[in-house]
Amino acid sequence: MKKEQVVNCQFSVWYPIFKKHTIKSLILPLPQNVIDYLLDDGTLVVSGSDHNTQQTNTNNSDSEAEEDVQTPSIPPTQSVFPPRQAPEFPEFTSKVLEAINSLGGRVFPKLNWSAPRDANWIALNSSLESRSLSDIFLLFKSSDFITHDLTQPFLQCSDQDSPDPVINYELVLRKWSELIPGGEFRCFVKENKLIAISQRDYTQYYQHILKQEEQIRQAIGDFFSQHVQYNFLDEDFVFDVYRDSLGRVWLIDLNPFGEVTDSLLFTWDELTSGGDVAQRQDGPAFRYTTSEVTVQPSPCLSYRIPRDFVDLSTGEDAYKLIDFLKLKKSQQEESEEEEEEEEEEAPQ
Repeated sequence: MKKEQVVNCQFSVWYPIFKKHTIKSLILPLPQNVIDYLLDDGTLVVSGSDHNTQQTNTNNSDSEAEEDVQTPSIPPTQSVFPPRQAPEFPEFTSKVLEAINSLGGRVFPKLNWSAPRDANWIALNSSLESRSLSDIFLLFKSSDFITHDLTQPFLQCSDQDSPDPVINYELVLRKWSELIPGGEFRCFVKENKLIAISQRDYTQYYQHILKQEEQIRQAIGDFFSQHVQYNFLDEDFVFDVYRDSLGRVWLIDLNPFGEVTDSLLFTWDELTSGGDVAQRQDGPAFRYTTSEVTVQPSPCLSYRIPRDFVDLSTGEDAYKLIDFLKLKKSQQEESEEEEEEEEEEAPQ
């Protein structure tokens, strides 16, 4: 895997090529001060001033009540944590909110390559669905995948002696779509030939995959030959697709052909050695979980103890607990407000 291949798999590189065959998305340049904030271990969240403009402000009595909740009752003789100013990005916040609203108010966020899939556990709804900049920041600052994008994008490249290409980091906002995990598949392409397909969510057993194996293989093969093959910048790459309930196939992501990309139910030795997988003449190898007996724990479980919580458990940074509780309370209030608005709008 070369550095050039990693560069070519950036979202802003492949999206214009396959725009008609993927989910509507918007790309915003990521300012340096935002990048610095994402890499700063000292703060967990930003202030709540980035809430969607469609939401209403709370009154003074609510603010006073919130202060009562957030400020511990401590005798005057004891010191308390001095208030810490959360970073503000007014211009960037405005652009993000405008983009979110133009995409329907709910988005799936990612950077040039990665989405914070290892951090969905920290969100209020255990989802990557984001409605505000604070939602996005919470996910990004809790994600090792995002940190990798920002600090080591060329870590496993074979041409380490060559200078690293300059990367212009970007925030990608994708229109939120309810994708059923059983419809996602990862496809491996070598020398512009589709050699392997793997169930994306291999930790679960989906009966419909077993029943529709040939239809799925055929649909993905047709999509590849009609829309992807020879259209990408490299001849070796990995692409993710989604097959919907009508049998239509949509492009979800593109990744480098190398160990930086999860090979799922295959091994990279199989995919690169020229063995049975790479030399099949009767179509791509297709692997999926065949029974509930083979169900496995999610690989993202290993990411669920972030550095921030380690700091809390050791008493190294109590500020992070305050920041975290403020954000969780804010998210809960947003959810309650949305439920109230939906009840008011419902027909009587």
